[in-house]
Amino acid sequence: MSRFGTRFGSSVAIVTSASLITILASCTLGDTVAAPAGGSNGTIATASDAPAPTESPGPTEPFPRDKFSDPTTVDNPYLSLQPGTFWKWDGVTIEDGEEIPHQIITMITDMTKEIDGITTVVGYDEDWADGQLVEAEIFFAAQDDDGTVWRFGEYPEEYEDGEMIANPAWIAGAREALPGISMPAEPKRGGNSYSQGWGPAVDWADRGWVIIDGRSECVPTGCYDEVIVVEEWDVAEPLVRQLKFHAPGVGVIKVDWSGSADDELETLELIEFRQLGEDELADLRTKALDLEDRAYDTLPEDYGGTEPMQRRS
Repeated sequence: MSRFGTRFGSSVAIVTSASLITILASCTLGDTVAAPAGGSNGTIATASDAPAPTESPGPTEPFPRDKFSDPTTVDNPYLSLQPGTFWKWDGVTIEDGEEIPHQIITMITDMTKEIDGITTVVGYDEDWADGQLVEAEIFFAAQDDDGTVWRFGEYPEEYEDGEMIANPAWIAGAREALPGISMPAEPKRGGNSYSQGWGPAVDWADRGWVIIDGRSECVPTGCYDEVIVVEEWDVAEPLVRQLKFHAPGVGVIKVDWSGSADDELETLELIEFRQLGEDELADLRTKALDLEDRAYDTLPEDYGGTEPMQRRS
């Protein structure tokens, strides 16, 4: 799955819900960062091999349901989701030693959608590999009153030769799915890991933690200070890890890898960051609504209990 705010790429482990619950017993990392190991340039990649036991009694962090007074104002400096924002990342995926050109595009629509009782922002992703669209998705996020950005699920479509081959959606409130954290209110190095959502029907159980803060980093769109680096992983594959570099006021500027067991390596850098024009925003709205229509048709158990998207007033 292509996961903005979670994991880019398409490696998804298949395990049972019971197995995921067992794995969660060892998925929260402690307060120290291990020595670097791996990574595309060897400068940063962490090696948090065996996570320390978690003290959380459930699969996700406590959800502050009564603290969403303005949930569609998502202005966390490290993950601001303003309507009309456009990001484009360019790089490569290395599979079996072969470099494959890879691009990710994320845009924020001017639509909202109520998920599990909370009004969320609707985002849209496209994943391009070697010039071919391999995945498109809509995703749902909201910010609580403390500034934490929460992810409420996604509806992705995966394509091969122009045909949809899978749509492994998870939507908070349906089939035991629960919201997770996309970005803490005050991300700092050294804290425990956090759940990025829980979708047992499609084996979504990603986690993340901040391993570096206060970093300077340059990419094609410019040079940035006070960058944080978030390490992310699927609890079913704890040694397969991805790094996301977040700059204040921009969001993700770079993607790299870490860990010791990944056979699909990915590096991306931000090459375009701007606001969409009115015509582009209208086209985006159409794309998002088309995906939603297919979600209602193909996944009534996940999507059928939700109300349709609405234009922002």
